[in-house]
Amino acid sequence: MKRRWQAPPKGNPSLVDIKIVNGQVIDGTGSPGFYATVLVEGDTVSIHRGEHDHIEAMRTIDASGHVVSPGFIDVHSHAGLTILGEPHHDPKIRQGVTTELIGIDGNSWTPFHTHDELRQFIELDNGLNGYPPEPADWLTLTEFLAKFYERVAVNICYILGNSPVRIWGVGWDDRPATKDEILNMRAAVRETMEEGAWGLSTGLDYPPGSYASTEELIELSAEAARLGGFYHTHTRASLLKESLLAPWEEALEIGRRSGIPVHLTHYRQGAQGVGSHLDYLGLVEDAVDEGMDVTFDCYTYPYSGTRVTIALPQWTMDGGVARLKRALTDGADRERIMSEMTEGGSAWRDLSENWLTNFRQPQNHGYDGHSITEIAMMRGQEPVEALLDLLIEENLGISTVALGTNPHTLSEFVSHPYGMIGSDALLFGDHPSPRSYGCFPLVLAEFVRAEKNLRLPEAIRKMTSFPAQRLGIPDRGILRDGFRADIVIFDAQNVKTHATKANPKVYPEGIPYVIVNGKVVIDEGENTGNLAGRPLKRGRART
Repeated sequence: MKRRWQAPPKGNPSLVDIKIVNGQVIDGTGSPGFYATVLVEGDTVSIHRGEHDHIEAMRTIDASGHVVSPGFIDVHSHAGLTILGEPHHDPKIRQGVTTELIGIDGNSWTPFHTHDELRQFIELDNGLNGYPPEPADWLTLTEFLAKFYERVAVNICYILGNSPVRIWGVGWDDRPATKDEILNMRAAVRETMEEGAWGLSTGLDYPPGSYASTEELIELSAEAARLGGFYHTHTRASLLKESLLAPWEEALEIGRRSGIPVHLTHYRQGAQGVGSHLDYLGLVEDAVDEGMDVTFDCYTYPYSGTRVTIALPQWTMDGGVARLKRALTDGADRERIMSEMTEGGSAWRDLSENWLTNFRQPQNHGYDGHSITEIAMMRGQEPVEALLDLLIEENLGISTVALGTNPHTLSEFVSHPYGMIGSDALLFGDHPSPRSYGCFPLVLAEFVRAEKNLRLPEAIRKMTSFPAQRLGIPDRGILRDGFRADIVIFDAQNVKTHATKANPKVYPEGIPYVIVNGKVVIDEGENTGNLAGRPLKRGRART
């Protein structure tokens, strides 16, 4: 694939910035591809059919043998803080991702009353979302989003997590919210939505958001729904003791009673023999048949990833980060933690087989990619004791990766008409989940080309217009006249990813060009350094 530079003719007011020729346009709607010339003027796209030689351009890209599609939209991103320190965002932009939804799993970074409160929350959550490069100096969504305008490589959408909302209204404690506190939380939801948030997210395994009752979440969701938002949920795993589908049923009940559209995130069958994948898919289908607005996303690798503190008893975080650190060092608390984790916790049994990552202390770097069982042997400790010590040493920031999806049924979720793609990528550590570098190209290479679970236009729809529709973005996700110029050019026959468990930090092949807001960010496979991303705010006619 070759490009050619053209000197602009003097005095030609019709000159366009970029002309993409000879490529097959798959526009994101799910319709079959067609051949046309894609024009970029400023940050806007237009489609031209027929002869194009008369159209002058500052630059022409020859896309022969390639597909031209809208940029991919990731509806589950953990890059909200780390991208500020690594704004070129190579692991994701090289996959063709041009827009990301941050603030998911109930963990977002506005609103807060004080900077100290915000910093405490970041510290508690840093094993999932990392740290910003500088001390957090914002309190409102407007202040936070200002940090992204043409200072990062991709567009950013923000969804409001229920953890900061609960801290705002109730504090860090595990107790029911009062009526007045719920009114205060509803006000926080309303004001943040008015600043541009796209809805409400929950992470019901992550304190303090996990302390919220179903009724509290219905109240908050009703407020978000009133302003056109949706409910994006990491469901409550503790309900599994009631039934296999109880966590997801709670989510649907919240949607049913609040009137909010529901989006089930990282939705999949956890393991072979844990129910049937048809149970999960049938639950969504039945809700849609009932008249509800329900969608889901799934990642394309069988590996999960989260912060290690999710495996600790929730009482250790009842009171916030200071309480957790006290529990990790206090003798009686440590004994109680070790007893509860070794005697009854399925979370611990799972964790003991996972590999750990994100060790920042030099003396601990050698542990990255090993299980806690292996690490404990290296340290001459019992596994739980080693884990608690490491959490202290690493300031709570350790992450865990595991086989968290049944690979035999994953294609059923990826190909389902109500499902879209979300990477759930954690972009730190030496051994992150390989989905962090390969989630989207794997759709094209495996589920489309190799296994033929999806046709290419439908796969692109699941990564472009469908997530744009879910969020409510009015002018992205489709290549259409007047829409914003977020574009991916890829080789459908050769695109692939080499990111694996053993070697996860490998960039994909076959995606030579990525354009964000009309600026070329990936150019013949290389990052140009253009920081063209923007914060996209709900309620704006143009984003």
